[in-house]
Amino acid sequence: MHDLSAKRIVVASHNAGKLREIADLIAPFGFDARSARDYGLPEPEETGTTFEENALIKALAAASATGLPALSDDSGLVVDALDGQPGVYTANWAEKADGSRDFMMAMEKTEALLRARGAVDPGDRTGRFVAVICLCWPDGTHELFRGEAEGTLVWPPRGDKGFGYDPVFMPEGHDITFGEMSAEEKHGWTPGQPTALSHRARAFKAFAEAKLGRA
Repeated sequence: MHDLSAKRIVVASHNAGKLREIADLIAPFGFDARSARDYGLPEPEETGTTFEENALIKALAAASATGLPALSDDSGLVVDALDGQPGVYTANWAEKADGSRDFMMAMEKTEALLRARGAVDPGDRTGRFVAVICLCWPDGTHELFRGEAEGTLVWPPRGDKGFGYDPVFMPEGHDITFGEMSAEEKHGWTPGQPTALSHRARAFKAFAEAKLGRA
């Protein structure tokens, strides 16, 4: 039977920033949530061309290897003036030759491309963060939950909170970036509260409503 009553789940990620955010979101539900890294699992190759495909690849690999339900997240930044880039390749833009990731480099690349296209006014610098959460069982049964956060790209980067591209993303209706927000401000959602600000919080809220019976 596919239920989460055992309160054990593997978080199919090796990304420290994502793990921290997912841990914050799932903590109120009392889960024993351990990461793929905790189980010594390798990172699967993300060969999908959509967030949904990559989320499933990661969750299925972790669920198959551990025999536990797995929760994965695939997310990225979609910039309108760049025809949707970097999209599913958001993390790839930060990769260095030695395999490490430098998100300052990725933000600078994004900014250079925006300027090359003449996107200097706020109205030309719109985009959104997208997150897709996949809940997958060892037999391959899975469900997908999508969340998006609209906003504007700013320059120079602002704030040292969060991770990834957070310092250059100012969510709609706010005058500070994700990089300037506390985790509580960025997520804007805990069980029993109806709001959700970040893309990951919105995807997780959809998951919680569907699978944990909590809104």
